Amino acid sequence: MAAIETIVAKLKDHIGKDVVIKGWLYNRRSKGKIHFLQVRDGSGIVQGVMSISDVPEEVFSLADRITQESSIIITGAVKEDKRAPGGVELHLKDLKLAAMSEEYPLGKKDHGADFLLNNRHLWLRSKKQHAIMRVRHAVVKAIRDYFDERDYTLIDTPIFTPAACEGTTTLFEVGYFGDKAYLTQSGQLYGEAAAMAHGKIYCFGPTFRAEKSKTRRHLTEFWMVEPEIAFIDLDGIMDIAEEFVEYIVHRTIETRRAELEMIERDISKLEAVRRPFPRMTYTEAVEKINSLGTEIKWGEDFGAPQETALGNACDKPVMVHHWPSGTKAFYMKRDPNDERLALGVDVIAPEGYGEIIGGAQREDDYETLKKRIEEHNLPVKSFEWYLDLRRYGSVPHGGFGLGVERTVAWICGVEHLRETIPFPRMLYRIYP
Repeated sequence: MAAIETIVAKLKDHIGKDVVIKGWLYNRRSKGKIHFLQVRDGSGIVQGVMSISDVPEEVFSLADRITQESSIIITGAVKEDKRAPGGVELHLKDLKLAAMSEEYPLGKKDHGADFLLNNRHLWLRSKKQHAIMRVRHAVVKAIRDYFDERDYTLIDTPIFTPAACEGTTTLFEVGYFGDKAYLTQSGQLYGEAAAMAHGKIYCFGPTFRAEKSKTRRHLTEFWMVEPEIAFIDLDGIMDIAEEFVEYIVHRTIETRRAELEMIERDISKLEAVRRPFPRMTYTEAVEKINSLGTEIKWGEDFGAPQETALGNACDKPVMVHHWPSGTKAFYMKRDPNDERLALGVDVIAPEGYGEIIGGAQREDDYETLKKRIEEHNLPVKSFEWYLDLRRYGSVPHGGFGLGVERTVAWICGVEHLRETIPFPRMLYRIYP
């Protein structure tokens, strides 16, 4: 009976059968007349045991010579072994070399951050980075499933935009056939237009911020999902954000527990993320932060120290709402009972991971929105189409944006966002 070609992740389905695995040599050790080969294929790692008595001499000799990360094709019998990672190992019967690897630059010794980032294309193969990318995949899938299961329509918004959404100081300017354009900071404004056509939508894609920041919480290119909903107020937006975060966390635990355990994440802290989340006004949050020994004055935006202090005080994400309007964007609706406040909400992750969601009810009145655009010294002409949404059937509406990288960093328990995206773009890094 011919060997079955399969992947490491599905070896448990083939116990007692001969299989073929195509992959790369992750590690090798020898003990007398036995080779122990760890082979990875992208879905997982399996140990193959090769005895000199089970294979031709040239195959055993090849196994003794192959280098780390050489690409190989192995054939062997699947044996149950509860001590082994994945619960199985292979008793090898054949080994073929696809390509011999040169001396691999990422050895067992510790490497500095710059070296690892310069070799990000290879660093992705390491166990921890591999696990983080699989968690990221699960987070992205959970995001899409949440909205798709609730009748939202996916809308692809443009990367090139004619004007700012989140402030002119963080725009990447590019030439556009003799004119100026900018890389998108957010798909929100276009999402609002789509919500007036479809009721409930989400956009999902890369966004760009030219922030001259070197903190562990910032990238110049990151991914964001942004739902926009017609006929909703701030309370409704917070309800959805709360349910959404809970859904992402628990779907990821469900589908990627093995990867979270491999990177030694304390899963019990994630399992505690259940609704309801703590909610407090900005004013209450300022009082709380000051009581924790971190200073902030009313009217100031939160920085990393304030977000960390507040997040560390809660074992769940905390929702801070009714912000000073001076800290928020022009499109946020003001509190009808207090013009100083904007109907916005930030969701701050626990354990010091900072803001993962920023959202708001949008200004739905034409004259008020036009006035805000002018107050922010933005070109009204570039926003005529956006103002049209208030001319033709305006309704209360709103939404939020969730940053994928910050969410993955929190779920994985990793310190820096650079480990949560395959090829990070930072202030001084655009290679590889």
